[in-house]
Amino acid sequence: MEDNSRIIRTEYSEEMQKSFIDYAMSVIIARALPDVRDGLKPVQRRTLYDMHELGIRYDRPYRKSARIVGDTMGKYHPHGDSSIYDSLVVMSQDFKKGMPLIDGHGNFGNIEGDGAAAMRYTEARLQKVTQEAFLADLDKDVVDFMPNFDETEKEPTVLPVKIPNFLVNGSEGIAVGMATSTPPHNLGEVIDAMKAYMLDENITTRELMRYIKGPDFPTGGIVTNKDELLEIYETGTGKIKIRGKVEFEKSKGGKTNVVITEIPYPMIGMNISKFLMDVAALAESKKTQDIVDISNQSSKEGIRIVIELRKDADPENFVNLLYKKTRLEDTFGVNMLAIYNGRPETLGLRAVLKAVVDFQYEVATRKYTNLLAKEMDRREVQEGLIKACNVIDLIIEILRGSKDRAMAKDCLVNGKVEGIKFKSKESKIMAAQLMFSEKQANAILEMRLYKLIGLEIEALINEHEETMANIYRYEDILARRDSMAQVIMNELEEIKREYSRRRRTAIENAQEAVYKEKEIEEMEIMFLMDRFGYAKTVDMATYERNREAAEGENKYIFKCKNTGKICLFTDIGQLHTIKVMDLPFGKFRDKGVPIDNVSNFSSDRERIVFLTSQTELNLCRVLFVTAQSMMKVVDGGEFDVSKRTVASTKLQEGDSVVSIVCLHEQKHVVLQTQEGYFLRFALEEVPEKKKGAVGVRGMKLGDKDLVEGVYYTQNGMEASIQYKSRNLVLNSLKLGRRDTKGVKVRA
Repeated sequence: MEDNSRIIRTEYSEEMQKSFIDYAMSVIIARALPDVRDGLKPVQRRTLYDMHELGIRYDRPYRKSARIVGDTMGKYHPHGDSSIYDSLVVMSQDFKKGMPLIDGHGNFGNIEGDGAAAMRYTEARLQKVTQEAFLADLDKDVVDFMPNFDETEKEPTVLPVKIPNFLVNGSEGIAVGMATSTPPHNLGEVIDAMKAYMLDENITTRELMRYIKGPDFPTGGIVTNKDELLEIYETGTGKIKIRGKVEFEKSKGGKTNVVITEIPYPMIGMNISKFLMDVAALAESKKTQDIVDISNQSSKEGIRIVIELRKDADPENFVNLLYKKTRLEDTFGVNMLAIYNGRPETLGLRAVLKAVVDFQYEVATRKYTNLLAKEMDRREVQEGLIKACNVIDLIIEILRGSKDRAMAKDCLVNGKVEGIKFKSKESKIMAAQLMFSEKQANAILEMRLYKLIGLEIEALINEHEETMANIYRYEDILARRDSMAQVIMNELEEIKREYSRRRRTAIENAQEAVYKEKEIEEMEIMFLMDRFGYAKTVDMATYERNREAAEGENKYIFKCKNTGKICLFTDIGQLHTIKVMDLPFGKFRDKGVPIDNVSNFSSDRERIVFLTSQTELNLCRVLFVTAQSMMKVVDGGEFDVSKRTVASTKLQEGDSVVSIVCLHEQKHVVLQTQEGYFLRFALEEVPEKKKGAVGVRGMKLGDKDLVEGVYYTQNGMEASIQYKSRNLVLNSLKLGRRDTKGVKVRA
């Protein structure tokens, strides 16, 4: 019997080397590393695509995770169910991902390291942002598809993601001989940087970092090596030092509690319990005798680890000890390794943005080429139908005189009239001149009779005009890179508007284990904030040179110390403090920073009533007036607080703050209600109260009437307002008493 097998003689070391390289590349490309274009590993991409194919959208019911995992494994990812479920779980965890891609329902684990429930118990569906920014254009042939492992299905080689997901969600993965580790970033900042790159492809990394301040970990914390970030983003490698956020709280007996409210990103999981053990070990090893008790009070609301200290302990020194001896200060190793042009590459910030922007242009080109082709086909059919409507009697004559569909179609396309019965020679001559295209002829033959109604013909003409407008727009987008760039940037701006959030991680410089702000020379500067909420500070000389422009462009202008704070009072009775150092300082024409970004103030749920410096507050008494006419005077020193947000006053149910002013030379206050009642009385009648008090009633209000205007007058100075198209001199109002009804002023 003849043996047809072949024995290949080879060097053992060569075969091992070749086999190992093949294995390594398979792990690198097909399993462990994300593609820089969509920021996804193959298992993540396949899971999201499978959910998309199953129709598990954000606006539809949840489906069992086991169904998703089984379908993904059977169709696209034959590497075991645990890898798929682990990937699904991580993509749903808001403490691991800057922007979760999956909406999990059930127990998907927690920040302290407890694992998710089994896949047969949990349910999931896509997040809205995933549907809109990751999977939206898959039906428009914008990316290549490849056969799955058994060539029974097709799967996308990359998802048409509209944002730099590689930066937004970061990535971690261990391949063979290499690993990737990219921190998450703030969606709004990354989109701004991408737009800046599209406007100027020669932009430097330093200029890009005006938009991307640094990583934005979902766990918050404080990055302490701000000056080293530039080199990290230029090279794609380096180490980010990150600390947890610590607050001091006074407890009973004059003791101080050290409260950890945010942890370093590497601490999530079992490292929290290790941190607690390390702190306990410090006491057991006598490294510190300051600890009285440790408790982990963390909940769904957030991290709260409380360390109670002895009465005579120095909290600052104790925190320094935690930074040195525990993982309260940790390091995140950055290695921005990703698949780029089919091979693993370590990419800097500019290279990542270049890859993503190039991909966006490629996707947009394919999308609008596809859309243009469809519109051209639609135009061809529409023009055929419009032409047919103009000669509809002739076409009906052709159809009635033809023996079959083929004969009628041949006449419409080629003008062949043999065998067709016509009523007149003129009709036969005209029929021979018809030259419809194949598509037009098919559309005419399939046209229903109701399409001949006048309004239907008008609608057809309108559709044709709309089609022509689309063709013009798509041709413009494809012909001009500027037009395509604008389309991409508009989409990015919509995503940012709907899905961006405030930065969680603070970026600053700090000395080794000492959490101190830089020593700066104290000086007076000017605070400027425009009506859109963008704030900045400038030096006095700059302000004086631009005084007129500053007063015309800004809503709030006042002096403050560069080492001090800004106090922001809102209509819901909150006081938000902002360090002046957190505001941009420099050129007059700089836009500034949104006040929301440097404070806990949220323009979505509250309105600014009063804005001033801490220095000014300390020197004055503050008058509060609410919509329900409650009034009080508070010593400004009460608002010198260390917390970023406190209650500035106590409000009754349904009440809100209408006016807050610092009292200087004001003598009388005038209250105006919605129903047109005015009451003027002396400020001496308003008592001084603590900030936690409700106050006293300023005037008696009618049912459903509320105070909507508050004005002040001084002795010897006339004050007037425009009220219902008339000039009202406030000083002319009769001087009344507090807690009376006032007088009705007619228009």
